[in-house]
Amino acid sequence: MTLYDELVARGLVAQVTSEDEVKNLINNGKATFYIGYDCTADSLTAGHFVTLTLMKRLQQAGNKPIALIGGGTTTIGDPSGRTDMRKMLSREDINHNAACFKKQMERFIDFGDGPGQAMMLNNADWLLSLNYVDLLREVGACFSVNNMLRADCYKQRMEKGLSFLEFNYMIMQSYDFYHMFQTVGCNLQCGGNDQWSNMLGGTELIRRKLGKDSHCMTINLLTDSQGNKMGKTAGNAVWLDPNKTSPYDFYQYWRNVGDADVMKCVRWLTFLPLEQIDEMDHWKDAQLNQAKEILAWELTNMVHGREEADKAQAAARALFSNGGAATDMPSTALSDGDFPNGSIGALTLLVKCGLAASNGEARRLIQQGGVLVADEKLTDPAAQFPREQFAGEGVIIKKGKKVFHRAVLA
Repeated sequence: MTLYDELVARGLVAQVTSEDEVKNLINNGKATFYIGYDCTADSLTAGHFVTLTLMKRLQQAGNKPIALIGGGTTTIGDPSGRTDMRKMLSREDINHNAACFKKQMERFIDFGDGPGQAMMLNNADWLLSLNYVDLLREVGACFSVNNMLRADCYKQRMEKGLSFLEFNYMIMQSYDFYHMFQTVGCNLQCGGNDQWSNMLGGTELIRRKLGKDSHCMTINLLTDSQGNKMGKTAGNAVWLDPNKTSPYDFYQYWRNVGDADVMKCVRWLTFLPLEQIDEMDHWKDAQLNQAKEILAWELTNMVHGREEADKAQAAARALFSNGGAATDMPSTALSDGDFPNGSIGALTLLVKCGLAASNGEARRLIQQGGVLVADEKLTDPAAQFPREQFAGEGVIIKKGKKVFHRAVLA
């Protein structure tokens, strides 16, 4: 089975500009391909998994990856899939975020100067030095405003008002491909299927300005059975940075995916052989829990290493087998200042431990009967817990059926 056939069999490929040409490039290690990452945070999320693993698969077949950091495009903000404008970041924030991205990407791809080794570029190096009038003269005639307004990436923003700033994003992304085609021989752009219109802009710009062919391949977006993006939701993201999402919480996220989603995630995100995955496709009922454990361990190992994956798996199993006595579960250290009168309130405790975003949310959880403290159902939002109760091994708090947390006196 060729690499392209495997990508199709895994359900990853969404659209390609020319199937025969893309097959020839990636199957024979002829692709110098790029995937762009705008630096809107200081960590990648689980939603980036599909593109990270795609880079790894292509590199393993001898192709050369370019991880393009959007130091320039991040200053504008991609309107694709958005109903509001993205936050404007400073250059310092963008550079910091880019450094964080590279550190995380190094767990997936091999950076270096060799023929098949990955390179990291930053489009700030060419975009920020462009003269606006010169840019208009160079590429402006290559873009049809009528075609741009029909692009999927602008549709949602058009309903509430598309700013001229965002309207330029397609031109900037197209210019990236055009620039790298000429300077580093980049002949293939890859990305999520929501980028298709922007990506076609790049191939058209190269064709009209240089008279040469270039190609694009999009992959399907990682969504659950309800159509929601997985691991990338604003305000509820699953981060690759262990300081933002602990290895245990990262493991638990994948361990708790829905039955309808687990096999798609295994097929798309892991490097398990297709023959093994095809066999797992027939698993039902209790076997799906085993599939979820396999998925969670494989992805945690990929991001955090075998030791953290083993610890997270052991902690998760211990929680469900002996009522929560596991030292590796997420924990919060409480200081004396958290007990102003010798005790801590239930609402404050839940917020402090990150189990609720606000007192209002904490109150609703308690009123709905979704919180246990030390194996006792918490029914009173005004409940107080004495400082002494958190000494030693601390107190286990359970939210819902699957979220465990330990609060302990520092």
